[in-house]
Amino acid sequence: MEPQLDPTKDDLPLMANTSHMLVKHYVLDLDVDFKSQVIEGFIVLFLETGSRYRRASSTGEEGCQSQFDETCKIRASEQGHVPVSNASACSSKMEYNDFAVCGKGEKDTSDKNGNHSNEEQASGISSSKNCCDIENHGNEDFLLVLDCCDLSVLKVEEVDVAAVSGIEKFTRSAKLTDVSKELANLRNQIVHELVTLPSDRWKEQLYYYTCCSQAPGCGELLFATGTWSLEIRKSGIRTPADFPHAIRIRYKTKPEGRSVTWTTDQSGRSCVYTMGSPINNRALFPCQEPPIALSTWQASVRTAASFVVLMSGENSAEPVQLQEGIMSWYYYVTMPMPASTFTIAVGCWQEVKQSFTPAVQTNNEFSLPCSQADFRWHEESCGHVEYPCRFQNPAARLQRVIPYRVFAPWCLMKCCEEHLLQLIPQCLSAAYTTLGTHPFSRLDVLIVPSNFSSLGMASPHIIFLSQSVLPGGRHLCGTRLCHEIAHAWFGLAIGARDWTEEWISEGFATFLEDVFWARAQQLSHDEEKAQQELKALLRWRRLRDEVQNSEEELQVLRPNKESTGEVSESGASIVKHGLKAEKIFMQVHYLKGYFLLRSLARRIGGASYLASLRKFVYKFHGQLVLSQDFLSMLLEDVPEQKESGLTVESISTNWLDTSGIPKPLLEEGETWKESRLVQQVSGEVTKWIRTNQRIRKSGKKRRRQDEGPFQKLLPDQLVLLLEYLLEEKTLCPRTLQGLEKMYQLRDQDAEVRHRWCELVVKHKYVPAYGDVEKFLREDQAMGVYLYGELMVNEDAKQQELAYKCFAAEQERMDMSSAKVVAEMLF
Repeated sequence: MEPQLDPTKDDLPLMANTSHMLVKHYVLDLDVDFKSQVIEGFIVLFLETGSRYRRASSTGEEGCQSQFDETCKIRASEQGHVPVSNASACSSKMEYNDFAVCGKGEKDTSDKNGNHSNEEQASGISSSKNCCDIENHGNEDFLLVLDCCDLSVLKVEEVDVAAVSGIEKFTRSAKLTDVSKELANLRNQIVHELVTLPSDRWKEQLYYYTCCSQAPGCGELLFATGTWSLEIRKSGIRTPADFPHAIRIRYKTKPEGRSVTWTTDQSGRSCVYTMGSPINNRALFPCQEPPIALSTWQASVRTAASFVVLMSGENSAEPVQLQEGIMSWYYYVTMPMPASTFTIAVGCWQEVKQSFTPAVQTNNEFSLPCSQADFRWHEESCGHVEYPCRFQNPAARLQRVIPYRVFAPWCLMKCCEEHLLQLIPQCLSAAYTTLGTHPFSRLDVLIVPSNFSSLGMASPHIIFLSQSVLPGGRHLCGTRLCHEIAHAWFGLAIGARDWTEEWISEGFATFLEDVFWARAQQLSHDEEKAQQELKALLRWRRLRDEVQNSEEELQVLRPNKESTGEVSESGASIVKHGLKAEKIFMQVHYLKGYFLLRSLARRIGGASYLASLRKFVYKFHGQLVLSQDFLSMLLEDVPEQKESGLTVESISTNWLDTSGIPKPLLEEGETWKESRLVQQVSGEVTKWIRTNQRIRKSGKKRRRQDEGPFQKLLPDQLVLLLEYLLEEKTLCPRTLQGLEKMYQLRDQDAEVRHRWCELVVKHKYVPAYGDVEKFLREDQAMGVYLYGELMVNEDAKQQELAYKCFAAEQERMDMSSAKVVAEMLF
C-alpha cells in the first residue's frame, strides 16, 4: 500500500522506491555560480537492486571475462552511444588518489519550466505514481523514483562503465545469468563488483567511481519530474535487476530552491549553504531521502577563486586551480550515510588559526574510563555494512582529539579566537572520555550567516554554529558545541530508522551535552550535580511552556507508535508534520527525550548508564535504530530493573506514545527547586522583588539605597533569575535599569539576552528597545517568538519595532522563520 499524501496537511513525502533499488554511491560534479544563484552540473548514481528484487547469479568467471572481450567489439556500434571528450581521462596507470575533474557539459535545452523539452520523455509516466507495481503489472516498465524538487533536470542517461580503461578487473569474478543481455548485464555486474569491494580497497574504489562517472553515455533514459520526485525509466526494462545500475543526471538548481540558501555573510560577502531545510537535500541533487538509503559520496565543486568550499568529507580538501580565477575542491565520504546528512557551504570563509598550543593534546594523556566489558566489545566485529570503520582502527581508538579547523567571516575571526578555538579540543576530549572512539576522522566548525535558524547543526565532519553562541563568554558556546559534537555518535554514526523518532538524536545530544560540558570544565562531582539540576529545572520550565502552547499531536515522541519504521511496498513513506514551519522551533523532542534518558540514568546509576551508552554506540554505530533497540539493550544489561516493573512497554506508554508531560516527570519537577544553585537564585529574586517594591513606594521623591549586595550568578542562574522576574506583574524602570547594570545584561550570552528582551517587552521599557532590535537582527536563531510578544501587547511602539525589524530582515531570513513571523505580524 503506497502512502497517500494529503495536500492540505504538512507531511513530508519520501518518494524514493528504496525497496526496489538503492543508491550505494553518488558522484557529484558541480559548478557554483553566485551571479545566477545556481548550482549546475551532473550527478552519477551507482545503484544496487533493492531487498525485494535481488536475484542470485550463477554464471562462472571465465564466461564473464570472455564476454567482456566480446562486448568491447560491440560497443562502438551500439545505438545511442554518445562519446564524452574526457572519458579516457582516467588511466589504469594513474594513482588512486589522482582524480580527474570533468568539464562542463551539454548545452541547456530545457523548456520554460527547466525540464527537458523532449515530449517523449514524459509520455506514459504519471508524476503522481510512486512506482509501477512489477508483480501485478509485469508489462509495465520499471520506474526508478528519486526524491527531487525545485530542480531543473536537463538530461538522464545510462553510463557505459564498461568503457573505462582497466575496468576488466571487475569482470573476472562477475557472474552473468543471461548472455542475451550481455552488454547491459556486464555493466550492471561491473557496478555490483565496484560497490561491493572490500573496505581495505576504498582508495581503488573511489578512483574507479571517478573514472566511471566520466565514462561516455550509452543511451538517454526517459524521465518525468513531479512536485516531489524524479521518475526514470528505460523502455522495455521491467525489473530493477535489469535497470541500468549507473546513471548520470544533468541538472541545475533554482535560485528559490529550498535545500540551500543564497545570502551574504556578516562581512557582506556572498555565500550559499545547506541550512537544514525541512525538505533536506532534494532541491540540491536528486537522491533517495529515506534514512534506510545509506550511501557514500564524492564531490568535485568548482567556483570562483575567492571562495572556500566546505563540505561533509573525510579529507581536508585543498583547492586546485583549473583556469584563471576558477578553483576546484574535492571531498569524499567512505562511511555510508543518509543523503540528508550531505552538507556544503561555499563562501569567503577565513580560517581562524591557532596562535598558541592548546592545553589538550591529541595523545592519550588521560585514561579512558573503560571497564573490562568495554574491551570485549572491541574484540567483536562491527554490526554495520563493510566500510573503513574507525572503531576497528587501533590508532583511531586512541585519538582523544581529532584534527579540527574553524572558519568564519572575516569580521568574526577575533570572536572565534577568543573562546571557540580553545573550547573545541576540550569538548572533543570530554566526548572521547565519555563515549570512546570518535566516529569521524576530522572536524570543521563554521560560523554561518545570521539568517541561520538554529544555534547549531551537525553533519559528517562539519558543524555549523550560529553567531549567537559567540558573545557573552564561554558557557553558551561550550554547551552548544558539546551538543553538536554529541551528534557525531547520536544522529550521525547512529541514526533513527524513522525520522519521526528525532528524540533518538536530539534527546541523546541534549543529555550528553551536560555530561561533556561538565567534563570539559573539569567540575567536581558536587559541582556537576548542582549545574545539572539547575539545567533540569530550566528545561522542565521550557517543556511545561511548550506543552501548554503547542498542538498535542506534535508532543508525541513516537507518533507512529507500533507502526514506527514501517514503509510501503516500494519503500516510500511520509514524515508526519515534516513540513510544519513552526516545528523547527519546537523543543519537545529534545526535552522529553532528555528527561527520559535522565530518568533512566538516575534509576540505573550514572556510571553503569554511561557504560551502557558506550556499549550501545559500539554495537549500533553505522546502523539505523528504533527506540526499542536502545531500550531493549539497556534493560538486558540491568535485569533487576525489569523485575521492578521497568519494561520497554511501560517506557513507551509513559514517555514515547503520549502527549503532555510524562507522569514520572510531574513527580520529579519540584525536587530541583531545592538545589543549591536554584536556592541561590531564589534568594536573589527575593532581593529584587523587595527592591522593586521600595522603588514603587518611594517614587521620585525618595531614593533609598537598593537592597544588596547582589551575588554574582552563573549564566544559567541568570536565565532562571530573569524567568522568575518575568512572572512578576510589574517591574519599575529603575528596577530594570538596576538589573541591566548589575549583571551587564547587554554583554551576556544570547540565552540571557533573550530573557532580558522579554522583560523589556513585557514592561515596555523604552530605553532598552534598542536591545530588542539588535537581538531580532543579530540573533535570528532565537528571536522568532519575540515578534509575537511585541505584537500581543498591542502597543503601537512595539508593533512598529516588529514591522521595522521584519521589513529589514525578511529577505535574508530563513524561509521557515519568515513564514512563522509573517503569521504573527499579518
